[in-house]
Amino acid sequence: MARRDLSREGPDAALERSGAEGPEANGVLPQSGRSHTDPSQIAYLLEEHEQVSRDAQGRLVIQHGPIERVAFNPVSRRDDHAKEETSGTYVRRIVVFGVLSLLLAFIVFVFVTNYKDIPLKLSEQINGQGRPFTLGLSGLLVYSSIVALILFLVVLLARYFGLLLLSYLHTAKYTAKTEESASFLPKISIIVPAFNEGVLMRQTIQSLLLQEYPDYEVIIVDDGSTDDTGAIAREMVGLYETPGRRVEVKLVEKPNGGKSTALNAGIQVSSAEFVLNVDGDSQLSPQTLRRMIRHFANGRVGAIAGNVKVINRTNLWTKLQALEYIEGLNMARSAQSMVKLVNIIPGPVGLFRKQAIIDAGWYSSDTYAEDCDITLKIIRQGWKVEYEPDAISYTEAPDRLTDLLKQRYRWTRGIIQAVRKHRDLFANPTINFGGTFVMWYMAFESLIWPIMNVFANAYFVTIALLYGYYGLLVFWWLILTILDIIAALYCVAVEREQASLVLYSVLYRLFFILIVDVCKTFATIEEFLGIGMTWGKLERIGSSPSTSTVPA
Repeated sequence: MARRDLSREGPDAALERSGAEGPEANGVLPQSGRSHTDPSQIAYLLEEHEQVSRDAQGRLVIQHGPIERVAFNPVSRRDDHAKEETSGTYVRRIVVFGVLSLLLAFIVFVFVTNYKDIPLKLSEQINGQGRPFTLGLSGLLVYSSIVALILFLVVLLARYFGLLLLSYLHTAKYTAKTEESASFLPKISIIVPAFNEGVLMRQTIQSLLLQEYPDYEVIIVDDGSTDDTGAIAREMVGLYETPGRRVEVKLVEKPNGGKSTALNAGIQVSSAEFVLNVDGDSQLSPQTLRRMIRHFANGRVGAIAGNVKVINRTNLWTKLQALEYIEGLNMARSAQSMVKLVNIIPGPVGLFRKQAIIDAGWYSSDTYAEDCDITLKIIRQGWKVEYEPDAISYTEAPDRLTDLLKQRYRWTRGIIQAVRKHRDLFANPTINFGGTFVMWYMAFESLIWPIMNVFANAYFVTIALLYGYYGLLVFWWLILTILDIIAALYCVAVEREQASLVLYSVLYRLFFILIVDVCKTFATIEEFLGIGMTWGKLERIGSSPSTSTVPA
């Protein structure tokens, strides 16, 4: 049986085909250009082939053939413009910013020690004793705090109501246009990268086989797992026939190289022009493929973000995350989709036009947020990115505070790495105006806002305790809580979620988000200092939609 030519799926395909005569005979394909292939990273594709023949009456007969094992070199990629930072670079930065900080502190110290007794005239109004109304340093501090509090609330309100308005407009537009094209149902390849996902692997694949879509395949990529992931995946390789569709499950076995290389390997061997990338624990709603593919009738759309929901709502932490996913993440994606510039395609569910991934240079392994990086690369190539609220992926969230902080630490540093990697977009909108807009938005949301939130909380609480402005502190807390309740009510209604999640909005802003933002602040500092980090895998517990409290 002739072996399939996998080289056409790799980068620099023309170069690969021109030099593939020798190695391809052994099933191993060469790589070229900026792709760096380690001979020890050879992967193997396991797929079942059909044998087609005709019976005595001339009718076609399809028989299941043997499972074939084909070797190939998976794409492993690091982008050229992502320059490595040396330790000397970080030392210079620390010295420069340290000197600037000391200079600023010295100026403040001189000002306070020399001018603390000089009154500040606020107006020309005369008080009852005929003297100008003046304000000392402590009074100035109090009144400046009130002004800062008002400005902070203005920024917060503008941010929240801006997101709410755009999200509402997108929801209204989406509700009015829910038709699906029966004629546009192209083949889709579902890529499932997995490393030690044995606990949920069978459930994940079974949920993927229940998609109400006529033509798709499932490609599991075992990224060097040390548990029973590979054994379970091998058991599930084959053809599955149900009324109206036939689904083939394939397996790619490769040494551990990270999620980006696993995704690239799956995309390489895929036979479709559209690929759905999911996580090893993703469990999709049956309508996911149909709901997402309709967006690609627009030839300018390069990727679609799905709707991620927490499945294991078993304690306070996971229920707060369930609220965060619908209010803090999905509402933002819905708002971004109104301008077709969703900034992150979530790992648990994202449908891509394969050409968009090729144009972007495939997934890269030089950040800890490959989903953010590939989205930014697709946007800067001019593709549009939208959000599909009915494409639901149920995923397990960390059920312990330590695991939650590890996850958010990695997310934050990965996003900062991706932002720094594409920093040329900040000052050069001629590359891609949409990309420049997304970069400034991400810089505010990922860098400025968390630090601003932590500082504001610490500052206002300190001022209130020192000067007895407890009423102002309570007023501030009530404003934030009411704002979160409004957002929670809207998101619960739009997402048809559990009404009980609204109750957790009381703790959401001043408890949960504050803890997460403190973690983000430390992650930002450590990323700036170049402190090393590891991936930090989350241990799965094996939740499923049938046993969870997630609404259908």
